[in-house]
Amino acid sequence: MWQPYLKGFKVYLQLEKSLSGHSIEAYLHDVEKLVQYLAIENLQLAPTEIKLQHLRNFVKYISQLGLNPSSQARIISGIKAFYKYLLMEDELKQSPAELLEAPKLTRKLPDVLDVHEIDLMVEQIDESTNEGIRNRAIIETMFSCGLRVSEATGLQITNISADDEFVKVTGKGNKERLVPISQTALKYIGYYKEGVRNHVTPKPGCNDILFLNRRGGKLSRVMIFYILKSLAANAGIAKNISPHTLRHSFATSLVEAGADLRAVQQMLGHESITTTEIYTHIDREYLRDVVTQFHPRSRAGARDER
Repeated sequence: MWQPYLKGFKVYLQLEKSLSGHSIEAYLHDVEKLVQYLAIENLQLAPTEIKLQHLRNFVKYISQLGLNPSSQARIISGIKAFYKYLLMEDELKQSPAELLEAPKLTRKLPDVLDVHEIDLMVEQIDESTNEGIRNRAIIETMFSCGLRVSEATGLQITNISADDEFVKVTGKGNKERLVPISQTALKYIGYYKEGVRNHVTPKPGCNDILFLNRRGGKLSRVMIFYILKSLAANAGIAKNISPHTLRHSFATSLVEAGADLRAVQQMLGHESITTTEIYTHIDREYLRDVVTQFHPRSRAGARDER
């Protein structure tokens, strides 16, 4: 029901606005994100049936995914342009996007790192040391899978399937989910396990925990926070970095590249604003394809050397 409108919008951008192909695709991606959201919410609405509250709920949704305010503003701009086009075509008498604004966040989201900045951080790691190998594996795993810090510290060896390229993650409320993991992350996990982890005697209760401190105990959340802050400082990155920054960076890199919102939401393990049953229709192959196609660590030319 949206395709005829999107097709007309594309022609309008090409002929009347004379935009570049890249800009046109960006505008279309912005509107398609709204279409994806409506499908997630099971709202079968035509563009002419959308109300301001629908758009406000959509903006709230993408902010919960971790998109920073500038990304939200760009998406809103694309939606406003789409509805301006519908007004010009006399499809509407008033745009529902006219009063749409980016939400005023009461809690500032952590800054987002692009893949270049993450590369700068990992360049600061001394991989000739045991801690260095472990820290590289931690960063690659968290960025590859969008893990919360508690999920990273509790990640179990038996829940990593290298053959299938998936990890089973235990999130909030002990809810489990499957998340694709990149070959880059698996490679550094392998280096860590073979060169460091297998030579450490785990403390009681830590036999299956992947990331251990030098005494064989479970890493603390504070330690991972310190590792990331230190690497960012050494790399000259002035942003406010926390473990959650990698999670937001994971989500932002996928969504900005055009990944399906529903798949990203499932991989993040968010408490959905929809029902869990929606996600049962997304299979493992599809999730892996999303990461392979859109995650910067999985694309052709991704930094992956040792």
